[in-house]
This record gives sequence, structure tokens and C-alpha cells, in this order.
Amino acid sequence: MRENAWKTYDSETMKKVFELSEGYKKFISDCKTERECVIESIAMAKAKGYRDLEEVIANGETLKAGDKVYANNMGKTVAFFLIGKQPLENGMNILGAHVDSPRLDIKQNPLYEDNELALLDTHYYGGIKKYQWVTLPLALHGVFAKKDGTVVNVNIGEDDNDPVVGISDLLVHLSADQLSKKANVVIEGEDLNVTVGSIPVEGEEKDAVKKNILRILKEKYDVEEDDFVSAEIEVVPAGKARDYGLDRSMVMGYGHDDRICAYTSLVALLEMEETEKTSVCLLVDKEEVGSIGATGMQSLFFENTVAEVMDRMQEYSELKVRRALKNSKMLSSDVSAAYDPNYASVNEMKNTAFMGKGVVFNKYTGSRGKGGCNDANAEYIAELRRIMDEEHVVYQTAELGKVDQGGGGTIAYILAQYDMQVIDCGIALHNMHAPWEIASKADIFEATKGYVAFLKHA
Repeated sequence: MRENAWKTYDSETMKKVFELSEGYKKFISDCKTERECVIESIAMAKAKGYRDLEEVIANGETLKAGDKVYANNMGKTVAFFLIGKQPLENGMNILGAHVDSPRLDIKQNPLYEDNELALLDTHYYGGIKKYQWVTLPLALHGVFAKKDGTVVNVNIGEDDNDPVVGISDLLVHLSADQLSKKANVVIEGEDLNVTVGSIPVEGEEKDAVKKNILRILKEKYDVEEDDFVSAEIEVVPAGKARDYGLDRSMVMGYGHDDRICAYTSLVALLEMEETEKTSVCLLVDKEEVGSIGATGMQSLFFENTVAEVMDRMQEYSELKVRRALKNSKMLSSDVSAAYDPNYASVNEMKNTAFMGKGVVFNKYTGSRGKGGCNDANAEYIAELRRIMDEEHVVYQTAELGKVDQGGGGTIAYILAQYDMQVIDCGIALHNMHAPWEIASKADIFEATKGYVAFLKHA
């Protein structure tokens, strides 16, 4: 059994633990979509001297050891590079996380009126328990992309003066039929309709409430109903991340999966000014739906960016790109499931993660017979054990529940296809994929330490 990290801290370290979590709470409170995460991550990196790779290419500049660049892919995926002293074909040390989280997406033709209530149709994104999303204060985040090329940012429900929206539930007094259903159909996907208004426009006979909502959107954002077709509006829990527990030892927030690993990975990279091997922080989109699409890990964005970086280092060849990827080592920074006394039966106690016992290494994820897993090599794990112990990082190992209970996956297997060494390494949570997830501040601190140790010594 691994030691509880809290027991190892002196007063000075405790101060650092809580300071780090204050920055993280602000990050996930401000960044509730992948677009917002990328914008804020780039701002953090620019403050540390990172430059846009496209500008470097356009100016015909070269890159050398100590240079810092980033590549932005459609505003939803970003890769940060701290150029190392060794040639890139010797490999990189990569921290990879995802910045998309389970949520509800507004459909392309969403707005309608039903008996003088205006509502928005949604389609849920990623694995959720649908019944958890009703009767909550919800916010709208995203963009309208207009035909003239302008992109309008939307954020409704986070300011104290903003209204919130929500999804209604059936009153318990009339729930006899509903309460007899299985949990996965208590709330149906097509019933996750967001109520947005009830005041009709004066003088209108048909859809007067809907027209009032369109009037409000027109006044605030200068958009029309047709602009929903080219919009990406996400419905997320409204409100800030909060301290959790009377001792303030934990953080409750939306989107820990996987912004908690994205933030700690980025902070770890930004702490460094020089490195032997090129260090990379890769933050990607679409993990919750299979890592597909142009901004998911299965796209060629990262491979293409590595080629561009090598070209600016005057080291490019197709073979060298292949060698750079093969010789790299990666931590797939993603969350794990923490032991919960309320649901102890799903865990195999010798191989479960615990809150407060440090960063978690998952040799494999997958489900039922390791289906879809990466399964890291023993030699790689031994190297990581040595690094963590030498750097006094509190860590633990785990699997995702009992063998027959279910499972999950990450981006690890995709990077492993390049023949590089990859293992899952992240922070254990309660309430994973719920609107409000819980994490230990000690684990946030130890993960950051562990990621720094990996970048320096792998």
C-alpha cells in the first residue's frame, strides 16, 4: 500500500500544494470548452516565451536548443515544444492529455417553442449518465461562425449577473412510471432539452417566445437563427470550481477529465527552461468520442508538426521523423478512478487507486480482457519507477476497476502505434464523467512533480 502524500508534507510544501490548486481552479472555472482551454494554454505559454510555429516558418527562422514554440490546430488542439540539446531524431519526452470533456452539444437546428416555452435540442457528447444532467444550473459556451467569416464567442451563465439555463425533471409526485425504468433510460437522450425562455414577443401570434429568444441573441451577439447551423455551442455546468471537504483538501469542478492532467502537464513543461531531449506538451480534442476527426489524436496533426519542427531545426527527412517518433517516450496524461467507499464493490483493492496517494500509473486500460488497451512494457515501467523514486514523487499503480465491471481508454494506444514507449499516468477522481468531479489537491501536486521529473530524466 502506497503512502498517503499528505503525511509527507511539511508546512512549506503544504503551502505549495494549495497555491498550485488555486491556479488550477481558475483554469477549469474559465476553460469549459476545448477552445477555451487552447486559448488559455497558449496565453500561459506566451507569457513564458513560447512563439507560434507558423510565424517561425513564415519568417524563415531556424530553431535551436532552448527555443520554445507551439502549434495551434483549429483552435481545439495545441502542441508545445521546448527544443532540447539532442537531435530530435533521438526522440522526445511527451506529455499528452485531452481538453474535451463530457457535455451536451446544441444541435444544428435546435431552437423551438412548445406551449410558450422556448427550448434547445441537444446531443450528448461522450459517456454520461443522462439523469445527472437534469435540474442543474447550466451555462452556454461556444461560438457562432457566420457566413461572412466572423466568429462570435458565446458565454452565458458564468457571470454573477448572467441568467442560467437548465433541463427539467419530472416531479416525484407523478413519477410512478419513470421510477420503474432502468437508470440508463430514466432520462432519454432526446429529452435533454434545455429551457431558455418563456416571455412572448408582444404582438406575435406564432412562436412568440422563440422569437423573443432570437431577438435577445441578435441584440447581444448579432446572430440569426440560421447561424446555429454553423455554431458549436456546448451546454456545461454553470459555476466555478470549489474547494471540497471541510479541510479544503479536494477540488470539485467540471471537466477534471481531462483538464486536470492537461493543466498539470502544461505547468510542468512551463517550469522548464532547458532540456536534453525535446520536451512536448500535447493537448488534444475528441478523446471522449474516440479521438477522431481533424482535431483528435488520430489525425496527422502531431506527426505533421514534428516534421515542421525538424525542418526548422534543419534536420528534416522522412526517416528522421519516423526515428523521432519511435525513439520518443510518452506519458498519456489521463485520469483514473479513485476508490469510493460508497461503491467499494467495483474495485479489486490491491490494484485500485486512492485519493491522496499520488499520481497514478495504469499499465493498461481497456475493458474485459484488456480490449483496446495499450499495455505498457515492463522495462519502461521500471525506468519510470526509478525516476519517480529518485525525485521523491508519491505515486501509485492501478487498474480501472474489477475485470468484468467495465473499463475505458485513452490516447495511449494511438501514440504507441509509432512504436514509442507509452503509459497512462494521471490523477484519480471521484464522480468521473459527472457534471461535478472531485480530485485531491495532493494528487494534483504530485502529478505536476511527476511530469517535471519525467521531462527531465526520461
